[in-house]
Amino acid sequence: MKIPKKYTHVVFAFFMSLLMALLMSGVLTALLTGINQLFLSHWIHAFIYAWPIAFPSVLTIAPIVRKIVASLIEQSA
Repeated sequence: MKIPKKYTHVVFAFFMSLLMALLMSGVLTALLTGINQLFLSHWIHAFIYAWPIAFPSVLTIAPIVRKIVASLIEQSA
């Protein structure tokens, strides 16, 4: 089953926010608590708080970033 093209921005935001929240919560958890027996538990806990913030943030910010990038990139002649 394929998702209709009109939902591209939502699917993009879903996966971008999921991966960024996993990465950033993991890095920050490791920096703040160290990698020990409780690391995985702390990481999951941090991710559960981070992802619901990341998803709507990407939905909101991605169009703004696309406009900024478009204004900076030279158009082909």
